[in-house]
Amino acid sequence: MQKMTRNTASLAALVFMLAPAISHANDVAATVQSQAFSTAAPRTAPLAQPAPAIKADDYKEADLWARIRAGYAIPDVDNALVAKHVTWYSTRPDYIARTSARASRYLFHVVTELEKRGMPTELALLPIIESAFNPQANSSANAAGMWQFVPGTGKDFNLKQNLFKDERRGVLASTDAALSYLQKLYGMFGDWQLALAAYNWGEGNVQKAIKKNQSLGKPTDFESLAELMPAETRNYVPKLQAVKNIIANPAQYAVSLPPISNEAYFTAVDKTSDIDLTVAAQLAEMSIDEFKALNPQFNRPVITGDEQTKILLPKENAAKFTANLANWSHALSSWTTHKISSAKESIASLASRFRTTPEVIRQANNIPAQTHLKAGSTILVPRISTSTNNDIAEQIVDNAVVAFEADGSGKRGRNGRQMSGAQKLKVRAAEAVAAIKSKVGGKSGKTMVADKQNRRKHNG
Repeated sequence: MQKMTRNTASLAALVFMLAPAISHANDVAATVQSQAFSTAAPRTAPLAQPAPAIKADDYKEADLWARIRAGYAIPDVDNALVAKHVTWYSTRPDYIARTSARASRYLFHVVTELEKRGMPTELALLPIIESAFNPQANSSANAAGMWQFVPGTGKDFNLKQNLFKDERRGVLASTDAALSYLQKLYGMFGDWQLALAAYNWGEGNVQKAIKKNQSLGKPTDFESLAELMPAETRNYVPKLQAVKNIIANPAQYAVSLPPISNEAYFTAVDKTSDIDLTVAAQLAEMSIDEFKALNPQFNRPVITGDEQTKILLPKENAAKFTANLANWSHALSSWTTHKISSAKESIASLASRFRTTPEVIRQANNIPAQTHLKAGSTILVPRISTSTNNDIAEQIVDNAVVAFEADGSGKRGRNGRQMSGAQKLKVRAAEAVAAIKSKVGGKSGKTMVADKQNRRKHNG
């Protein structure tokens, strides 16, 4: 297997910049990893001297993949697991093409942020392993987004998670948090391979493995600790190495990589007030799916938040958004909130009161069928007064909760009889599915199903 020297970027960068712009691009997807992060106290370790910051202008003649290659800086792993994963990725061109298409929206931003911090640029490939660059990805361990943060670690890195927004899926916020976390882990271990293992397994577990090998007089590098790791972590760094190898020399593995332009795909636009997701997409002249791909953190049909809330749009659509917004004469948001005061407020009565249908209320709030809302729940309802155009208060956004239970308080079925254990289980399953849909925030389509099937085979 061909290996690249990554000690310095000088000679390699010069070669890539003088070479013709090669149309490479590969995005091999991999498993939506379950992560159980812990917050052990840091162990002092010297940080390597960061590489000098590189400007995007230095790469005007190269595509984004060449820019990533030039910044490789993590030592190589060369073992049977790497060869296994190279074969898996390189023999799935459709999978690579789908992941490449998703990655093309986000990679420029990720690479730019890595270079600002002087971090190895192959870390930009990590979302391929984590989520196949799908910001809507959600794991069985409740890790979310393209960087796969679990709720607790997300909170540790100030990622807001409420009914209206989950920043674990937000492109800007999650990338900033992931790079900060990786920097923290490198500071703890002084080794990028161990930092990556800790990102997947938790820093406390890696520290315990190090102490065990130290007590036995054994080395504490990644490969020496691998036998103590679960299979997922043992394969984690080899998977990233496999992707690195393919990106470094796609022709060697008979892989055709679509080029990704070395320029920003999106820009951030200020949100002036609450705005319906559909209205924002309309003003930007974009499809809902494309709008959600850049703004996956919004959980509800209205985008709330203060002036710090940004909307990401492709540059040409940002210009259209600004121009169309200036000429918009209608309300930007058609939603407000209502707090359930008692169990007497049924969804049917609420629908009648707010001039809509029960289905609209259930869909807007991810409320399963055959359930009713508990008192204290705050839900979205249509705004029925055009004179009431106040934004939803930030306090409500941060603290709103929705709680529901099976009709009949979970005890009786439609016929008024006591519910069986199987019936109760069915209702609980429906509630769980609704909760997952709320976290994922949208349908993933046939390609997501195919990706999940491929990942299961790969993990097996």
